[in-house]
Amino acid sequence: MNTNHRFSIERISKEFQKQHNEKHKYIELYRAIKQCILKVELPNDWLMPSTRELATELHLSRTTVLKAYELLLLEKLITSKPGSGYKINYSPETETNKVNPKKSTPNKYNYPNISEQGQSYLKNISLINRLPNDHLAFRPGLPPIDVFPINQWKKLLNSYWRHVKSSGLSYSQATGLEELKKSIGNYLNISRNIKCNPEQIVVVSGSLQSLFLIASTVLNKGDQVVVENPIFPNVHSVFKSSQAHLICASLDEEGIDISGVNISNRNKPKLIHVTPSNHYPLGIKMSLKRRQELLEWASHNGSLIIENDYENEIANFNQTIPTIYSLDQEDRTIYMGTFNRLLHPSIRLGYMIVPQYLMPAVEALQEHSHRFVSPSIQVVMNQFIDKNYLYQHIKNCLTVAKERHLLFCAEFSKHVKSMHLQERPFSSFHVVAYFNEPKTAKEEIEIIRHIKAQGITVFSLSKCYIDSPEKTGFILGYSAVRPAILKRKIEKLGTLL
Repeated sequence: MNTNHRFSIERISKEFQKQHNEKHKYIELYRAIKQCILKVELPNDWLMPSTRELATELHLSRTTVLKAYELLLLEKLITSKPGSGYKINYSPETETNKVNPKKSTPNKYNYPNISEQGQSYLKNISLINRLPNDHLAFRPGLPPIDVFPINQWKKLLNSYWRHVKSSGLSYSQATGLEELKKSIGNYLNISRNIKCNPEQIVVVSGSLQSLFLIASTVLNKGDQVVVENPIFPNVHSVFKSSQAHLICASLDEEGIDISGVNISNRNKPKLIHVTPSNHYPLGIKMSLKRRQELLEWASHNGSLIIENDYENEIANFNQTIPTIYSLDQEDRTIYMGTFNRLLHPSIRLGYMIVPQYLMPAVEALQEHSHRFVSPSIQVVMNQFIDKNYLYQHIKNCLTVAKERHLLFCAEFSKHVKSMHLQERPFSSFHVVAYFNEPKTAKEEIEIIRHIKAQGITVFSLSKCYIDSPEKTGFILGYSAVRPAILKRKIEKLGTLL
């Protein structure tokens, strides 16, 4: 018997034994099942036992069970679909609070207070860009996911499960599998001239986890962190939730201007976060001169640099500038990369290179929290790199994204008359659009809500600024949208605006 059905039958049987006031067995059974549903002992969308199975287990005729199910169908407590059986159809939101008053009146009981840090993360959750996946147009942060080589990945994954030994199903090393870390090290050496010890590489689920690990390892309440302004809202959220004091550094056409940052001699910044290949969201590339100045500044002030290199492959398509990590002679740069923005976000795989002195603490924190990334994903990613599939995919991505970028810009200029695109060559999977007539941040948010309700997703530009926004507009991701849909959605966007 199906294990799930066994649980269902046990619950129903228990209730059925309580029913003794009705001469009709099918009424008793109907009431027993109804009680199980109302008390959420059988949850919504749960597959019920077949009438034959339930009749056999409860020593009833099948006709009795059928009659009971018919009454439940009449009350719409269950649904029936030919070939799929009977399913529970009951959403318990309001009734659950009646059955379980703990959910509706939590303050009635003497619970411990949420920690100061927990309250801080809860308070700042609105800063994070997190939207449902209903619409790809024009959600930023997505590569051309429709060109991902699914069959190649599937073959590698199937091969893994065919050959994996039982020992491979046990616990894994917190910082990642050695073979993947070596492959990542080789990939970074060839593509970005980064030379590191694989033991310094930590495999994570993405950039947000990297930031959380570093912030938790390095920062105490009130410690200073220098950040670009504008900035990734998710980065802003992590540091603010860590109760750090944020110091904004402005951007110009050479990137972050660290010389304009005023700090106290008594409380120098512990961290400096930058996205030098492609300052988010404006797409400015940090000059070599500014990178060298940043290293000197960090050395003088005893700070660590977080080099968040989220779109290196796209930004350095035509012109390569040495990474800050490769210029660093003091091992004070934390280098972050992710495959989520290059392959697809659901893969949940990234990495960071950590200074030697931080490694024990970062590994200990990883052991206490996320533990490790799935070994099967790591093994397949290692083979994906080793077999040259990654390089092929990057090349394909860039070709497709560049074509869609040209199409997007042309269609946007044709159909959207109330906004204009930032004038910048292809260097990212997103573009920035400004209003022709200035809007307040509140007006910008209202417009975004309006077009989202009509099936178009964009991110807020004003949300990227710390404190008062300098500019308002949209951040639009175009690369994941097929050309025919792209044209249709831009025309709709123009109409809505």
